[in-house]
Amino acid sequence: MRTELPNREELIEKLDQIVQHELAGVVRYTHYSFMIFGYSRIPVVDWFRSAATETLTHATEAGEMITMLGGHPSLGIGSLLETHQHDMAEILRESMAFEVEGVAIYRDLLTLAEQAGSITLEEYSRRLISQEAMHISDIDKMLRRPGEVEQAVKSETP
Repeated sequence: MRTELPNREELIEKLDQIVQHELAGVVRYTHYSFMIFGYSRIPVVDWFRSAATETLTHATEAGEMITMLGGHPSLGIGSLLETHQHDMAEILRESMAFEVEGVAIYRDLLTLAEQAGSITLEEYSRRLISQEAMHISDIDKMLRRPGEVEQAVKSETP
């Protein structure tokens, strides 16, 4: 017997927004992996392709949460912006903005999950917020020059 959550439709809508956002991340990170050039190409390409795989996992998990709630995930995909800025630092700044946006969406889901009293969705949200915060930290460290300790981008997320 399924317990009906008071804000089930809002939860499904937010989870669908996550699916769409993360699917856009798959495309974004795959594209970035094509556009990396220079001495550090191989490890950076690997990092972007790993990020693409992880965002697909995040989209899959959100879709499973939607169907767990009795919803139907859409076939939509989030916004894809081609800036034609292929300098590695610019690509990393775009990645940072994408990850920060993702944290905001997961925070919204956490708020809705807390309102619904859904421990499952609360734990899911917290885990993803933590993972995204680690991505933000990684990107921030890649944006720093060797020897710099100070954050390159100030963020409240980590």
